[in-house]
Amino acid sequence: MRRWLLLSGLLVGVVWAQGAEPAKKLRVPERGLYLGAYLDGGDAEDKVSREAMDAYDKKVGKSQAIIAFSSFWGRQSFPRKQVDLVSGYGAIPLIYWSPWDEPYMQDRGPDRFSLLSIVAGKWDNYIDRWADEAKAYGKPLLVSWGLEMNGTWFPWSGCFYGAEKKAEKGSGYVAAELYKKCYRHVVGRVRARGVENIEWVFHANDYSSPWEDWNLMKEYYPGGDVVDWLGMSVYGKQFRDNKWVSFRDCIDYAYQDLGKLDPKKPMLLAEIGVGEFPESGSKPDWVRDALRDLPRDFPRIKGAVFWNERWENADGTYSNLRMWSSPESMKAFREGAKDPLWLGRPDWN
Repeated sequence: MRRWLLLSGLLVGVVWAQGAEPAKKLRVPERGLYLGAYLDGGDAEDKVSREAMDAYDKKVGKSQAIIAFSSFWGRQSFPRKQVDLVSGYGAIPLIYWSPWDEPYMQDRGPDRFSLLSIVAGKWDNYIDRWADEAKAYGKPLLVSWGLEMNGTWFPWSGCFYGAEKKAEKGSGYVAAELYKKCYRHVVGRVRARGVENIEWVFHANDYSSPWEDWNLMKEYYPGGDVVDWLGMSVYGKQFRDNKWVSFRDCIDYAYQDLGKLDPKKPMLLAEIGVGEFPESGSKPDWVRDALRDLPRDFPRIKGAVFWNERWENADGTYSNLRMWSSPESMKAFREGAKDPLWLGRPDWN
């Protein structure tokens, strides 16, 4: 998810309908990984169109297996139009289901969808409606709830809920324990509605900010029974004042860290991208390294969603993460994506 530069309980049992056919699941490929994209969905990150998907395929020279977009809680609705468009195109939707209210500003504290209000049941009716519509849709979905919780930019971040304060029971921290309880509450309510077509993505940031024991991704992991995919965001330089970091420096440690959460679950780069800053480093090389190395050196990663967006920052500078931010970057992506290990359509179990 883009980062705007600012100046300044118990799991409920699952109930299935008698005689219902099991929903299809995304097959974890034995070789290779799924290619995916987020296509500049606007301020609410939920604009999806067939025209945009087809145009993107033409530019990059390959179809997409995963198309990602957001479903912010401020909308108070299930994104039926978007999922229909994505499945009609031939991809699986990845929904960033974020407890975030308008005006969707980062680096602010909790809004009306605070974690405390969620675990208290204030939003159960909304969760149930969303779940019912997801069930009615019926086709496979990937859902990332409460992403990048180990950062400081979203209102559900641990830094707003006690940070390093120790929990009264156990060895955990107040903030992380609350996040886990909230995650389990949401998944439990959705499953209790008989929803079988969702696979849940635990979606952390590749680095924890701040890098403190209480904020490491492992502290927030809610448990393997409520997670199907281990996900993370991996970004290179996004802003003019950032330091340039190579692709391997971005991912090598984070890959090991994420993998330790569960030795068997597949991994997904739920977001990946880098800006065009030729005075600092080579985006074409970063992209080339990612497309070459991911299928060969990171066997547990089974999908990667490339973030395609250009935006203006508060200081008047621009961040351009589009694959076509320069002819050289576009060429690097097109050539790398030709590799048959990058899978352009989903397969199902």
